[in-house]
Amino acid sequence: MGTTLKQLLSTHPGEAPAIGAPGKTWLSYGGLRALSDQIRSQLRAAGVGRTDRVAIVLPNGPDMATAFVTIAQSATTAPLNPSYREDEYAFYLEDLKAKAIVLAAGEEGPAFAAAQRLGIMVLRLQSDAEIAGQFSLSTEGGTEVADEAPGEDDVALILHTSGTTSRPKIVPLLQSNVAASAQHIAHSLTLSPADRCMNVMPLFHIHGLLAAVSASLASGGSIFCTAGFNAMNFFAMMTEARPTWYTAVPTMHQAILTRAGRNADVIRDVPLRFLRSSSASLPAQVMEQLRETFGAPVIEAYGMTEAAHQMCCNPLEQQKPGSVGVEAGPMVRIAHETDNALVDGTGEVVISGPNVTPGYESNPDANQKNFFEADGHRWFRTGDQGAFDADGFLHLTGRLKEIINRGGEKVSPLEVDGVLMDHPAIQQVVTFALPHPKLGEEVAAAVVLRDGHEATERDIRNFALERLADFKAPRKVVIMDEIPKGATGKMQRIGLAEKLGLAEPA
Repeated sequence: MGTTLKQLLSTHPGEAPAIGAPGKTWLSYGGLRALSDQIRSQLRAAGVGRTDRVAIVLPNGPDMATAFVTIAQSATTAPLNPSYREDEYAFYLEDLKAKAIVLAAGEEGPAFAAAQRLGIMVLRLQSDAEIAGQFSLSTEGGTEVADEAPGEDDVALILHTSGTTSRPKIVPLLQSNVAASAQHIAHSLTLSPADRCMNVMPLFHIHGLLAAVSASLASGGSIFCTAGFNAMNFFAMMTEARPTWYTAVPTMHQAILTRAGRNADVIRDVPLRFLRSSSASLPAQVMEQLRETFGAPVIEAYGMTEAAHQMCCNPLEQQKPGSVGVEAGPMVRIAHETDNALVDGTGEVVISGPNVTPGYESNPDANQKNFFEADGHRWFRTGDQGAFDADGFLHLTGRLKEIINRGGEKVSPLEVDGVLMDHPAIQQVVTFALPHPKLGEEVAAAVVLRDGHEATERDIRNFALERLADFKAPRKVVIMDEIPKGATGKMQRIGLAEKLGLAEPA
């Protein structure tokens, strides 16, 4: 179909609906293409060229969706979490080498403060009151640059991934990576212009940007953009949007189930063709409950940032609870966990394909560790362990990395360690995963206080909340005399919750 975002959108009928939102009229494909041209002119006039990086900090909704889609056709987009604090924005903006940042008109919060601190150009987004996702950009100053169109090898999207080091890694995704992944997802879900996705996913994550927005637009379908997930208004949104599908993380699906009983009439009135789940493991019981409640297949998929999201997906005609499905885009194989060789049986999941990032930016060590050549292909190590069954369905057996997966939000324990170590009373800290019935994992920390210093669990949590986004701050802090260590003297994260009696043995 196409190897750039612009090509993905170029063939759909101009009058067909593309972007919708509560209480607004639909933006058509013709309108979206015209908006893309207008935004390109405004960016070039502001001095933003095809390889410049534009951070986007906007609330969830239609403007965030169209800002990503239009700017990514002209420059490199870098969506950032609207809940970050000023220091976090400053880190990411500097790390990204952002040329500009897009903020809503009148927004004066921490992202604006960080941009001012770093002298980064602020592009103000003025939203249209009537049409979903229609907007204009304004800026002060800027010197006009040449109007070149990005090619398939230019970077469309940059996201940070939480690595096992304290410094998040930069993942550049090319135009061709994003286009390939959008088409893989559309194909595996048999999306057509008749389909409508209701988006409840955050649009600073690969899941929402690719599975909900880009795959819908690749197929000529429409996407109804809510202000984010809210179990209280989910069924009211369904009534207005009339979607054929939605995609979410397991914790969202579980919250929807708690309110499904009293909304049986909506479920009957707005029949879904399927439901999709990704970003964290979907318990088999939840999959079954969703299938019974909605009378539709529940499609579990497996994705990650470095793959521009999707790697595996359960087929529409057969789902296996507890499996992340069959390969759905890239080639998916099993490799030896230390040797650069493909193996049979259980091992590290590796991928190769047109949707896979060319490599981490400015990080030769990570590239050396995570990519290898074998059997005529370049493979990326996912850090997950798993095995295929006889039918070609992949079953994950655990993560090799120590990243905490809090309901789909990935948290680097070393980043949290680094922040807590700034507390004047803390001498040692180990952040670890605490099993949680709904989120899968919650963030916890074990700390040793300095002699003669005092601090309560509440003090330490408040300290973290001032410096980290809420989802990264430890919900449980255990104050100890000594943190358990392994044979080599290293403090051990894995299994720490169990050692401290905070979790049932596996």
